[in-house]
Amino acid sequence: MNEQQRSILLQSASRFPPPPGVKFSYGTAGFRADASLLESTVFRVGILAALRSIQTGSVIGLMITASHNKVSDNGVKVADPSGGMLTQSWEPFADALANAPDPHSLLQLLDDFVKKENITLEGAPVAEVLLGRDTRPSGMSLLEAAKQGISAIMGASARVMGVVTTPQLHWMVRAKNKGVEASENNYYDQLLTSFRSLLDYIPQGNNRNNVTDKLIVDGADGVGGEKLEQLKTRLGYLTIDVRNYGDGVLNEGVGADYVQKEKVVPRSFGPADAGVRCASLDGDADRLVYFSILSNSNKIDLVDGDKILSLFALFLKEQLGILNGPEDAKANKSYHASLGVVQTAYANGASTDYLKQLGLEVVLTPTGVKYLHEKAAEYDIGIYFEANGHGTILFSDTFLSWLDTRNNELASTSKGTDQHKAALRLLAVSKLINQAVGDALSGLLLVEAILQHMGWSIHKWNELYQDLPSRQLKVKVVDRTAIITANAETTVVRPVGIQEAINTETAKYPQGRCFIRPSGTEDVVRVYAEASTQEAADNLAHSVMRLVDQYLGYSSS
Repeated sequence: MNEQQRSILLQSASRFPPPPGVKFSYGTAGFRADASLLESTVFRVGILAALRSIQTGSVIGLMITASHNKVSDNGVKVADPSGGMLTQSWEPFADALANAPDPHSLLQLLDDFVKKENITLEGAPVAEVLLGRDTRPSGMSLLEAAKQGISAIMGASARVMGVVTTPQLHWMVRAKNKGVEASENNYYDQLLTSFRSLLDYIPQGNNRNNVTDKLIVDGADGVGGEKLEQLKTRLGYLTIDVRNYGDGVLNEGVGADYVQKEKVVPRSFGPADAGVRCASLDGDADRLVYFSILSNSNKIDLVDGDKILSLFALFLKEQLGILNGPEDAKANKSYHASLGVVQTAYANGASTDYLKQLGLEVVLTPTGVKYLHEKAAEYDIGIYFEANGHGTILFSDTFLSWLDTRNNELASTSKGTDQHKAALRLLAVSKLINQAVGDALSGLLLVEAILQHMGWSIHKWNELYQDLPSRQLKVKVVDRTAIITANAETTVVRPVGIQEAINTETAKYPQGRCFIRPSGTEDVVRVYAEASTQEAADNLAHSVMRLVDQYLGYSSS
């Protein structure tokens, strides 16, 4: 690192002193804290993003958001060249960078890291970082801090994309690195074109009359509601009533996180909406859940991420079956695509059973989007979702290349046949879904297109299977690292003997299932239990909570 570069970094860093006594940790959601504490961290993540851009020779994204957290919080996370999350190998560097106590320590850290990673700063290599933020008032000053961090690396430039959803920024990074135009309008054009294609390919005679064209969406008073309000005018067929799109407090009694956890109606919804198809986005529009309101009640029938996954899996399996029709198999033109469904142990057991009964391959990973995404990428078509409504579908390049060729063959030999339409539908899904990251806007349009295709109401969709009652508890422990799990967190390896004790308890309850796992952020152990009745699930969870207390000794909460 030359003297000029060192001098620029020292001067810039001195303008953003870290808050005393605060320790930052980069997790799945990046850095999150009260917005007043974040300026120095966001400045430093700007430096990290510029270095990542130089190292990869690609465009990187930096998003300022705290998703479903309260409005006074904010956060920052980095999007890698694929549009996915920052590579895990850079997370310890992010932590060290955020926690460096002064400009000289920061410079020493950067010096060491640049050498270790062989990042060449001489000759001012070109670096580009796309910057986005959500609607939080604190976002503007934090965006400025990020810009200062990026420009502290010579040759690096920031391109401000403005107020965008988190998935839009990830999509833009992915598109830009594929050499595709990456504006917000390009994003909308791709979504709308593929959505219309799916509606155009609905078979004649499918009972679309069962599906009302009215959808009410809770925008969480965040960026997703604002964007959907703009997008809905271009949708044509679908009538969307967007509520909570900026007139109230972000994430307060609204949003996918609130609806999924509390299982009650969000603000601005009431008895008059009973029976209508409703959906809820979270604060930065990377989660989506559906619901319908019960008559004369503030309670809802929740259609969560597990049910969204089941709908997508059912549709994709059906289309692959049509595409690989009997004549196709004889002609030996069939590419037997691997279709995999990826869940965590928190997925409701009824959803896992349903998917297995469909004949699908279902695998579990440890909790966390990075594990789900990585596993889904191993399939030609990999679908992952968490119950909270975060998830997407990944298509392998090999499969898409084959599908493109197959579609062209079918267009010239058997245009308009069921097989040809199945190929067109699969191509449309690959363009509609955001393959970089979970995206509430693209997910919502895909759900709507599939419900139309099936001729299903939200009630029919919700009847795919009945969720098993469940209960989640947490137990305070002295040292959460004393618990070591295996098999995607479903089995406890240490302390020795606790798994056998959990098995004995679980066996007492019909359809019982229970697992424990250490929290990633605090000294607590999380307990998840499900059984055939709510009382049984509660009893199982509490008895296992007592076991954790017994084996790890402390008081529970």
